[in-house]
Amino acid sequence: MEQKNRKRALSFSDAVISAHLFENVEDLTIDGIVVNLSPEVIWHQGVVNAPIQPWRSTTVAAGKILKAARIAVLKVEQIENLGGVMQRGWTWFGDVFSGFPRATPLYVSSIDSVGEVAEDAKSFTREGGASHGKQRFDIKVKLWWAPGKTDAFIHNEHPFLETHTQIYGYGRMQKFRERSADTLYEDVIMSPGFTHEAFCLVTGANQYTYPWHRYYADTDAFWLAVELHPQSAG
Repeated sequence: MEQKNRKRALSFSDAVISAHLFENVEDLTIDGIVVNLSPEVIWHQGVVNAPIQPWRSTTVAAGKILKAARIAVLKVEQIENLGGVMQRGWTWFGDVFSGFPRATPLYVSSIDSVGEVAEDAKSFTREGGASHGKQRFDIKVKLWWAPGKTDAFIHNEHPFLETHTQIYGYGRMQKFRERSADTLYEDVIMSPGFTHEAFCLVTGANQYTYPWHRYYADTDAFWLAVELHPQSAG
């Protein structure tokens, strides 16, 4: 029989932000931001039980998740020196992305591969219509950090599906008509515990079309990226 409430620390978990993966969840009491890392609705027990939609999140205060295949739970444990990520093994984004502006203080944690899942890409994007059917994806997660008023770079290319969950502070996920900040046409406010809708559309087998978009930090902020990487074209 598979072990219930199997737990492990994510690779970027530390004394400042605790981050754990739980699998085969049943009647699990938790405290923190819960991210549903599965294609199924999961339920949070309350006076009225509440759903957490696939690939979405909420903040739970000493609550109970009734049943779930896989969740991530994150909680800020220490505010003092919160932004000292460069001293905790994180990487300045310019060291992994050539041409990134030297003056932009954007940092990324290690990437943790948390498992695989069978998912319909059009269910992930919630666009409906004829689908390509379910396929296998590898699920990868990582944390980002930036101080307030940071432009986390306008871009539009990803070979994977993604969403972001705000963990600390406030920011925005923004869409642009061109690769220029003055062409903004949608501004999604990100507050702790919130996950935005997918920005892309599925335009072919393993083809995901994104608008020009970026994260913008209004305050000092941590946010979690959840990425679904296709294993094959099937």
